[in-house]
Amino acid sequence: MPLQNRVTPSGDIIATPHRGLFTGNRGIIHDPATKTLQKKRWSSPAWITCVCEFRGWRRKVMGGRSWTELFFLDEATAFAAGHRPCFFCRREDANRFRSCWEQGNGVKDVRAKEMDAVLHGERLERRRKRLHPLPMPVGRLPDGAMVQMGDESFLIVQGRALQWSMAGYSETKAALDAAQLLTPPSTLRAFSAGYRPVLHPSAV
Repeated sequence: MPLQNRVTPSGDIIATPHRGLFTGNRGIIHDPATKTLQKKRWSSPAWITCVCEFRGWRRKVMGGRSWTELFFLDEATAFAAGHRPCFFCRREDANRFRSCWEQGNGVKDVRAKEMDAVLHGERLERRRKRLHPLPMPVGRLPDGAMVQMGDESFLIVQGRALQWSMAGYSETKAALDAAQLLTPPSTLRAFSAGYRPVLHPSAV
């Protein structure tokens, strides 16, 4: 039976056999004895996205009292949920994201903790995922942005919308006039400044 450790674009953590391209964490939020989640869905404002393979290290998922391993379809999904690149296992990507984040948000010499504080305010509203008004028409959003309409999430790539699922993306004919922004606004501005998240192959 699959563990409850897959993150959706809206930040929910669900059980599914699909694993995705990235792992990451929000601190320790599981019981290693039962390998189940606790009631809380984060224990740290540092929500990070990591690579699944690093220096040949192996971990038992939810097997100890260290960070709780979460999984994402791709980096766009992780960003939409409110995560950012890890400065340990993804230092080059994290520095590139920070540079674009600084440029897009008009700041200099920002630290990871400062980004985390901004992102924490943008991703949550009374412990639920915070949605934002679209700053521009859907078709003009930068690649990698994600929006939500009703219960469905959509990825924007080259002006077109693709519907998200646990297994990947698919074409959609849905009119997204009432959609709201899932990707935190500060992250969206980093996209506009040039950061391009890694997308699942189904988004091509």
